[in-house]
Amino acid sequence: MARTPVLAAGGIVLKTAKTPLIAVVRLRKRNEWVLPKGKLDAGETPRDAAEREVLEETGHDVSVHEFLGTLIYETRGRCKIVHYWRMEAGGEQIREPMPDIKSVDWLPLGDAMGRLAREHERAFLETVGPIALQAAVLAEKARRSRAKQPAPERRKVRRPLAPMPMIGEAVPAPLQAALEPAMEQGTPAPVAGEVVEIDAASCSDNSEIAVFAPTVEPEAAPTARARNLLQRMRDWLRRAA
Repeated sequence: MARTPVLAAGGIVLKTAKTPLIAVVRLRKRNEWVLPKGKLDAGETPRDAAEREVLEETGHDVSVHEFLGTLIYETRGRCKIVHYWRMEAGGEQIREPMPDIKSVDWLPLGDAMGRLAREHERAFLETVGPIALQAAVLAEKARRSRAKQPAPERRKVRRPLAPMPMIGEAVPAPLQAALEPAMEQGTPAPVAGEVVEIDAASCSDNSEIAVFAPTVEPEAAPTARARNLLQRMRDWLRRAA
């Protein structure tokens, strides 16, 4: 009978520097360097668990960004599934790491890979590390670009006044809601990291690395109800004129 997989989550945690640095933590009992991660608490989502575990193991408050991938391997006869997100640590530690952690170090990608004690984590970091670094560079460029843009000029918009409807005539929706432009079809919805469900049988003696990209779904076109509301507003304005 297959044993229930162990579910865990963690982060590829970056610190901004001339050469970006990646966090690795040293376990007190085994004296091994590993990526920061930990098991999910009851009722906890993988993303929330990843943020909590990174704070507990590194002592740093982090911002959580893109979902990077899932590492699957066998440990002590059980399948362990670990989901990872790209994270950014800001400033100094806000608390001491948990007692299980002996020390925390920040290293360039190549040095971090060499420091890790477990082969499956080295292979995983080799796969997703460059992705995390590139995403961080693009995010920083986007922030700088937004900072350079001047604030948009605010202009007062005079809205047309219409007479009040006669008694017994249906009162339309507020003019402001009707005059707001509809969202263009195809505008992407917020990106959400895809959490992958994996059966215990998928865990073999050899470690497996799986990298799953987030999905982006287009936002739905305006509903028929909204179109009917706009048409009713146009008819009412035409009669009012």
